[in-house]
Amino acid sequence: MSQRLQFLFDVGSPNAFLAHEAMPAIEKRIGQTFEYVPVLLGGIFKATNNKSPAETLAGIKNKREFQTVETERFIKRFQVAPYVWNPFFPVNTLNLMRGAIAAQFEGVFEPYVEAAFHHMWREPKKMDDGEVAVQALTASGLDGAKLLARAQEPEVKAKLLANTQDAVERGAFGSPTFFVGREMFFGKEQLRDVEEMILGK
Repeated sequence: MSQRLQFLFDVGSPNAFLAHEAMPAIEKRIGQTFEYVPVLLGGIFKATNNKSPAETLAGIKNKREFQTVETERFIKRFQVAPYVWNPFFPVNTLNLMRGAIAAQFEGVFEPYVEAAFHHMWREPKKMDDGEVAVQALTASGLDGAKLLARAQEPEVKAKLLANTQDAVERGAFGSPTFFVGREMFFGKEQLRDVEEMILGK
């Protein structure tokens, strides 16, 4: 019997984007699809006293360089295109991730996720600027104004908060985080371990 397979993500994470790009080929190989769960990375960091790699790697000799090598290995292994660094990083993703919940409610979740990742890491924009975000989402065929307006509704805010709190309670401390049943995996590099576990290797 297949186990529930989840991908906890925030579009502000370049590593979550790379994982997202690698996952379709994995899904074909394992015969299962990932359930995408929107979370707020800033909320997870606050709850777990964690910090972004931009902060934790600052001033540490060789560590940032190794992370670059590790990313290059991931790109080669999973045959994905590298992200384009967002010059506005870090981008406050609160409204974007609320927008992801709104997109779930509106039945346009998958195209929303594709669009949000695209405008963060393919054609990067300042996506925490409301006007920029509306224009970007609209250019991707979505009703950007409607989605980001609905992102302010109490039920949308509550759902993102609940997702984020649940992630922390289950052990998450960053993004991307994966769950196979109750087993947690952190970081894009562990996608290989996720695949092996599903296939029983």
